[in-house]
Amino acid sequence: MTCYKPGERTRLFYTVREYTGRKDQPKRFGWRDFRDLIVRARIQLGGPIVLVWDNVRLHLTKPLREFIDANAEWLTVVQLPTYAPDLNPTEGVWSLVKRDIGNLAAASLSQVTRAVKRRLKQLQYRPDVIDGCLAGTGLALGT
Repeated sequence: MTCYKPGERTRLFYTVREYTGRKDQPKRFGWRDFRDLIVRARIQLGGPIVLVWDNVRLHLTKPLREFIDANAEWLTVVQLPTYAPDLNPTEGVWSLVKRDIGNLAAASLSQVTRAVKRRLKQLQYRPDVIDGCLAGTGLALGT
């Protein structure tokens, strides 16, 4: 999740899940994972959030919608058009991550996970790069 707040550095929040095949382990991100990421961003940013979301099916689930409605005093969600990767700054972030791990010869999934986490961590310390991903959308960032 890329976050912009006027007058402050751009931020990147992320969570990486690795499925290891253990019994009762979720295979993918669930609505609770998104909820926790949003809550973590709010705590660290210290203010209301306007969330611009693509139309991933998980973003439209009933429990996540109920969470959004229950927290409407600090959380506003704006949906992007149906297919608009050019308007989503997260696509730019993933493009940078994939570029760096494209030639990785990993012996295990955990090596790939570590490489992804390492690159995302590096990007967290490069707000200018995150700014570039936001600017690449062409959307105006209001002040």
